[in-house]
Amino acid sequence: MKGVVLAGGSGTRLHPLTRITNKHLLPIYDKPMIYYPIQTLVNAGITDILIVTGGNNAGDFLRLLGNGSEFGLKHLNYAYQERAGGIAEALGLAQHFVAGQKVVVILGDNIIEGSILRAVKNFEEQEQGAKVLLKEVPDPENYGVPILDGDRIVTIEEKPTKPVTNYAVIGIYMYDGQVFDVIRTLKPSGRGEMEITDVNNAYIERGGMTYDLLEGWWADAGASIDGYLFSNNLVAQHGANKL
Repeated sequence: MKGVVLAGGSGTRLHPLTRITNKHLLPIYDKPMIYYPIQTLVNAGITDILIVTGGNNAGDFLRLLGNGSEFGLKHLNYAYQERAGGIAEALGLAQHFVAGQKVVVILGDNIIEGSILRAVKNFEEQEQGAKVLLKEVPDPENYGVPILDGDRIVTIEEKPTKPVTNYAVIGIYMYDGQVFDVIRTLKPSGRGEMEITDVNNAYIERGGMTYDLLEGWWADAGASIDGYLFSNNLVAQHGANKL
């Protein structure tokens, strides 16, 4: 199983903090933000990881993380996204790294209290397809919202004005090696980006999507200045990445 951390983007929602650095290099309590998603993957037994980043601060990730030995990684690789073209486009840069294996993808500003080990093991037992993690949130209109029918996701609505549920698809996704074929079929959305929700809906249409519920708290540290503060306070008070 491979792991991909997506740490690109322009970070405009965290201006002015991100005018001179990548948001994933900002501190969350006592560690750089990027440490948390890496540790999430390591805690799930994934030690072969690719960091996808971009912009003027890409070299800072190499200076900070080196070869990943601090985390006990077998391999730490880097890829450069030349422009902010969306999550799905960034994931597309990982094709050669993933090399047909299953992959766990995590957004670099997602911080969780617990572990995704159980969900990863469930996905390993899944013959093919994809898996997303869901969490009840107070503001589902800011995320992809799943339409559920029992234990099945019917579709995912991206940032609906009137969400039908308080569940959100958080920024942790699991895919089989076919995900890159799906990405190649996508067209840019209205904001000119390749949307990960379109990837997920393609798997749903194929009947290959499953989901697990995330245990413990989840924070989207890059959502806003308030979200960034909230994430810092959660980690300071309760800790993160507990096994």
